[in-house]
Order: sequence, then C-alpha cells, then structure tokens
Amino acid sequence: MWGGVRIFLCKFSSRHRLHNSDSVEAQGKMATITKKELIDRIAETTQERRVQVKRVVQQFLDEVIGELAKGNRLEFRDFGVFESKVRKARRAQNPKTLARVDVPEKRTVKFKVGRMMKQQLIDLAAAHEKVIAGAPAAVAAVPQAQA
Repeated sequence: MWGGVRIFLCKFSSRHRLHNSDSVEAQGKMATITKKELIDRIAETTQERRVQVKRVVQQFLDEVIGELAKGNRLEFRDFGVFESKVRKARRAQNPKTLARVDVPEKRTVKFKVGRMMKQQLIDLAAAHEKVIAGAPAAVAAVPQAQA
C-alpha cells in the first residue's frame, strides 16, 4: 500500500501548484480549507474512492503527529520542515491584572517553509502587486487582510 501512497502523493503534489486565482488576495478574503474538503479534492482529482483517500490522508497525519511527538524532525523537500521544539519555562505578566504568572515549559511545533513553497508565495505576491498597481485608485486603497 505504501508504494501506492508515495505515487499518489507525488501525483497530487505535482498537480496542485498554487495559481493566481487561488490566492487569498485574488479572492479578497482568507479561505479556510477543511480536511474533508481537501480529501474531496484529492479524491476527485485522482479518481480514487473517497474512503481510500481519507484513510491515506489520516494515516499520513497520524504519522506526522507520531514523529513530532517522538521529537523527530520531518523534512519534505521543497515544501518545508516540521520540528518539535521545547519552549523554556518563563515568567509572564497578566495584561489585565499586571500580576506575575509562571508559564510552564511546553512542547510546540515549528515549521520552516521550503524553497518551492517560498518561491511560489513570492511569485503570487509579485503578481498581486502588479494587479494592485494596475487597479484604479479606489481599489488600490482597500486595505489587505492581515496574515
């Protein structure tokens, strides 16, 4: 099964590049894509049964979570790197009461964007700037959504 999964994920990633029409700025709002919607897209694109796609996606996510829980680093070439990091315990201040609060040590996940994703985001931003530059003054003055 895993050989098929590898082929499936490679085919999916090569077909789903970011396009200008898919960008947040082109739509004027930030879209939230759920796991269900992603599974539906993959099933439709690959002509695989939705149940099988759901099983593969969930297994992939479970593996990522399991490896991060072990403290391992996950590297997906050109996409990015996930790392599990430990934040040190520290003293903070409650902004409402100004009381000092001890914040315990906690484990968190860090993501570093890969080369291909970074380049696609830069290209989309440049295309967006061209659209804004060519737009009438009233449209160009509309504030952009904060990331």
